[in-house]
Amino acid sequence: MGKLSRFFKSILSQRRLVLSMAKREVKSQYVGSSLGLVWTFIHPLVLIFIFWVVFSVGFKAMPANNVPFVVWLTAAMTCWFAFSDMISGSTGIIVSHANLIKKTGFPSQILPVVKVTSSLVAHGIFILILLGLLILQGMPFSVFYFQAVYYLFCMLVLVIGLAWLVSALNVFVRDIGPAVGLALQVGFWGTPIFWDISMMPERVQMLLKLNPMFYIVQGYRDSFLNFIPFWHHPVLTLYFWGVALSCFIGGALVFNKLQPQFSDVL
Repeated sequence: MGKLSRFFKSILSQRRLVLSMAKREVKSQYVGSSLGLVWTFIHPLVLIFIFWVVFSVGFKAMPANNVPFVVWLTAAMTCWFAFSDMISGSTGIIVSHANLIKKTGFPSQILPVVKVTSSLVAHGIFILILLGLLILQGMPFSVFYFQAVYYLFCMLVLVIGLAWLVSALNVFVRDIGPAVGLALQVGFWGTPIFWDISMMPERVQMLLKLNPMFYIVQGYRDSFLNFIPFWHHPVLTLYFWGVALSCFIGGALVFNKLQPQFSDVL
């Protein structure tokens, strides 16, 4: 417990370094680009436009719960793409920063946190686009929008633990990278993003709800579209926090255990 406490305290003490490195990472993504950070708006806008053309115009998807399909879909994609970017980007972050890891005293545990922090920029832009769609569709404003902050916090607890876990294991087993990519693809289609979970039999629904990202995806829809408070799902909330805290503490323990060997392996 003492080592774990020092592990967390070292991250808090390096928060300025985390923010500085996160800013540098965001800027480095668009080095040499004349549009720069504008691309962070262009990418999600084009993606949402394609989905709108394919599903709303092409397949003529019906509104879900009286919500236009493109808005219903975007609410789920907003959190899933953030989760996917954070996990996939964190997997190889220790290996890609081998020069820093080999330096004596560098706190390598902050690197996954740096990636998670930098991904929040794109996530914030996605939320702005979602709010724009809500306004264009003439949908009502609600104080439940602010509930999304709670679900964002939930996702961060889950994703940081997983990021510590996969980034540490990837140093020793390089198959972790492809495995994480495959797991994210399976998770994308196994999470009710493009489809409504109510279309499944009850037994299948129970299995699908074991996926912790179901809680986050449904939470974003409850915050922006359905206006349902999170305490209306007490069992699901307790289950999610049990999984999220297990991942958070377990990821920290694994990272802390393997950290002293990083420099030797790299």
